[in-house]
Amino acid sequence: MTTIGFIGGGRITRIFLEGWERANRTPANIIVSDPNAEILDAQKARFPGILTSSDNARAASQDLVFLAVHPPLITEVVAGIRECIKPNAIMVSLAPKFTIDKLTELLGGFARLSRVIPNAPSIIGAGFNPHTFAAALNLVDRKLITDLLAPLGECPEVAEEKLETYALFTARGPTYFWFQFYELLRFAESSGLTIDEAQRGLSAMVAGALKTMTDAGLDREGVMNLIPVNAPGEMEAPVTEVFRKQLPSILEQIKP
Repeated sequence: MTTIGFIGGGRITRIFLEGWERANRTPANIIVSDPNAEILDAQKARFPGILTSSDNARAASQDLVFLAVHPPLITEVVAGIRECIKPNAIMVSLAPKFTIDKLTELLGGFARLSRVIPNAPSIIGAGFNPHTFAAALNLVDRKLITDLLAPLGECPEVAEEKLETYALFTARGPTYFWFQFYELLRFAESSGLTIDEAQRGLSAMVAGALKTMTDAGLDREGVMNLIPVNAPGEMEAPVTEVFRKQLPSILEQIKP
């Protein structure tokens, strides 16, 4: 049986563990490492079947290793585990910025690598997790990874040079809308709808709005003109400006 190690026990690890549990597809042998004891205690309390350790070497010595740390920490963390990785293991990086070539260099030539840009809705099996494989991985290796990703949602294979764009577009994308959705829910409840009615209406509205954009055969102006009242009004211009200025700037920061 494949053993799995997570180096880093934070949000992304929790999202994977929660998504697998909800799908009843949790792998049998998982160990999570993190230097923060509180994080490990919280993960162990939520997922009692996993093992935890403050020693990254233990997680790094498994058959499949998820590197679940922020980009600023990767160089330091990888330097501490490179001697612990088994020659036939697979490492899956869940971070932008560090390419397969760069990771191979940091790992002293170890090239059995994959990269995934995870997406928060994976916690309910509705994620969008684009990934890429190093040439050193064979078909069996690749199937192992895609089988692990499948319960979390869509997992398209993409060109590596597109991963950083996906990191902003699909991974960070929900943060640009969730606060607005919560305000719509707050308004709906304060105006007489029950929470169940508000959530049902919001879910249907968002799904329908997106499907209209992709399936109605209309351009941007045609879609926008389906509703005669421009609800955002004067808010539209500054919000659009935030997207057009902020996203390219952040993308430059996380590019390899």
